[in-house]
Amino acid sequence: MEETVSKNFIEQIIEKDLAEGHCTAVCTRFPPEPNGYLHIGHAKSILLNYGLAEEYHGKFNMRFDDTNPTKEKEEFVESIKEDIKWLGADWEDRLYFASDYFKRMYEAAVTLIKKGKAFVCDLTAEEIREYRGTLTEPGKDSPYRNRSVEENLDLFEKMKNGEFADGEKVLRAKIDMASPNINMRDPVIYRVAHISHHRTGDQWCIYPMYDFAHPLEDAFEGVTHSICTLEFEDHRPLYDWVVKEVGFECPPKQIEFAKLYLTNVVTGKRYIKKLVEEGIVDGWDDPRLVSIAALRRRGFTPESIKLFVDLCGVSKSNSSVDYAMLEYCIREDLKLKKPRMMAILDPVKLIIDNYPEGQVEYFDVPNNLENEELGSRKVPFSRELYIEREDFMEEPPKKYFRLFPGNEVRLMNAYFVTCVDYKKDEDGRITEIHCTYDPQTRSGSGFTGRKVKGTIHWVSAAQAIPAQVRLYENIIDEEKGVYNEDGSLNLNLNSLTVLKNCLLEPAFAEAKAYDSFQFVRQGYFCVDAKDSKPDALVFNRIVSLKSSFKLPK
Repeated sequence: MEETVSKNFIEQIIEKDLAEGHCTAVCTRFPPEPNGYLHIGHAKSILLNYGLAEEYHGKFNMRFDDTNPTKEKEEFVESIKEDIKWLGADWEDRLYFASDYFKRMYEAAVTLIKKGKAFVCDLTAEEIREYRGTLTEPGKDSPYRNRSVEENLDLFEKMKNGEFADGEKVLRAKIDMASPNINMRDPVIYRVAHISHHRTGDQWCIYPMYDFAHPLEDAFEGVTHSICTLEFEDHRPLYDWVVKEVGFECPPKQIEFAKLYLTNVVTGKRYIKKLVEEGIVDGWDDPRLVSIAALRRRGFTPESIKLFVDLCGVSKSNSSVDYAMLEYCIREDLKLKKPRMMAILDPVKLIIDNYPEGQVEYFDVPNNLENEELGSRKVPFSRELYIEREDFMEEPPKKYFRLFPGNEVRLMNAYFVTCVDYKKDEDGRITEIHCTYDPQTRSGSGFTGRKVKGTIHWVSAAQAIPAQVRLYENIIDEEKGVYNEDGSLNLNLNSLTVLKNCLLEPAFAEAKAYDSFQFVRQGYFCVDAKDSKPDALVFNRIVSLKSSFKLPK
């Protein structure tokens, strides 16, 4: 019996369009503006558009909507390309820029003028707003609306030739100032902007507005389904008007879906820019952010992002998703893929008094108990070890099963040891713990003489590798919410903890940028791609081991 696969509403529209001949092949696109780094919400759009093209054996275009040179940089172009490649969306040879089409867009505007569907307007931006009307009252016509075609053509060419100052004139579509949809009330489609473009330089001093440029870009490229977020729903009539009036016989179809909102995160570009400029974060890829570059640097995987997007689904209703669900997805992805290795984040020395001085044993340790295919490794063991400071207490509470005077514990994959003494410095801080070991309790020997309740991990002192470890919390103070009353961010002052004296087992010596591991009992960690060096490893905690998050049934 075949399994019935439920289709989301976009898939249903596409299948209907294919069946009815609206299109014979599917072409989607992802059209970011290169004015910042992409974030987790963009990942949903990328994977949705690419996934639909794959599902229907169509094409996926990558296009930069670079029509606003005041905010665009080549840095953002390169970061976006890297993010999309990392997510696995392959645009093949179809990398486009809106600026590729500036001449064709200008010609499309001239077509509208010749049809009497566009005019040059001298009203200021403030006057245009005043003339536009309100949601309950119609707008009123511009006094320049009835200029002749010849005058409009002449003025528009002079705009192109740089004969007017910024804001002095605009080109507006001539639609309907009484339309109930304000976007249709003679919208501006071209403005004068004497500013150099990152690709075309000073070739142009007029630039198309997004609502005019975007439908044309889609139409020029043969996009069949222009999939965007819900805030563009009210813009759809204008989108359809542009492609129809310019003369496209098989126009793209705009379909809107709900944005992906994560609770208690910062995605606004102006906020992130401020955090970067004020040095609160160390760049757009700071691991406390949810830009795709930040998630990659922190140690998230493309597979975990895809799982997250799939779990969120596609709908018409805006909703928010808990960040814990994203953490669930990275745990699910890593738990069978990564080795579980020993790292001591707050070390204190443990000396086994009756272990032979100078002797080193090597234990075979499985890399992942849940996945035998990851094999095993050799871990050195010696008289002097390091353990976590929290694994020893002088005066333990009840049900504390780790190390304390007189107690016996298992050193993971090694021997049973019993605490016989400890030393402190003048401030009362523990500096050494002394134990004895029982040679009969060697791991793997089949010893069954007695049981212990506590097991602790360790690293051999002589072979330990030093490292810095960064522990992250949400950059937002979750109890107060994202924003203050004045619009500023509610920042968590403890969002980053840097541990500088961590010690790792020697198997970490080969670790390189983006490699990730499970640190026993601590969580999943990734080698930082920006600050880590072969002789000075830096790790970012991706996520802790456990969460209260459960998938809804």
